[in-house]
Amino acid sequence: MTDRPVPEADIRPLMSSFPSGVSVVTTLDADGTPRGMTCSSLASVTLSPPTLVICLRTASPTTEAVLAGGQLALNLLHEGAHATSDLFASGNPDRFTLSEWRLPLGAGGPHLTEAAHAIADCAVVSTREVGDHTTVFAQVRRFTADESAQPLLYGRRRYARWSDATAAAREGAGRVGT
Repeated sequence: MTDRPVPEADIRPLMSSFPSGVSVVTTLDADGTPRGMTCSSLASVTLSPPTLVICLRTASPTTEAVLAGGQLALNLLHEGAHATSDLFASGNPDRFTLSEWRLPLGAGGPHLTEAAHAIADCAVVSTREVGDHTTVFAQVRRFTADESAQPLLYGRRRYARWSDATAAAREGAGRVGT
């Protein structure tokens, strides 16, 4: 009898079936250079203290800067910002020259002012490396939100608009079980 290793399951099709919001994690490296990456792997952990978990690719320069600096900004993208999501998911070294951003006093990282509908400045409180990613537990120190903007969604390897999804839900309201 021969033991055979079980190949790892490719869970990308599973996770693409779970739509989520889209964010860009930003920070500054030790030289003050802005770093950032698109991220859809995040969740709220606890309300008190207000803590998020964000999963970042370990080999990324952004992750390295987040870990070294101990802080980040989480930019939640609005439904018109899919180009920003694509830009920060790419390897383009000019992503910050191609995006409007600012760095307010006390910010955890650059704020993507034209692309984000909500921004949280966070302090890293714990990390753990799991496979090729690092889970970052980040305590929210402050946040801003534009309640009039709608979130960008991502699922099944494509973007969707929150306003379109909620419009369809409103149209179907009251039809359950008919």
